[in-house]
Amino acid sequence: MTVSRKIGIMILCGVPAIIGGGIVYALFHNYTPVMIYEGLLYITALGFVITN
Repeated sequence: MTVSRKIGIMILCGVPAIIGGGIVYALFHNYTPVMIYEGLLYITALGFVITN
């Protein structure tokens, strides 16, 4: 996998992190679920980048 494709995957996962983080915060009014959500997105993106 090329470096540009890896960067693209990380950017593609960054958009749901920003928007989804706001939605999760609006639902729970606490930053703990937001950190869990962001951590899961980070692990998923890292998995895509490492395995390919």
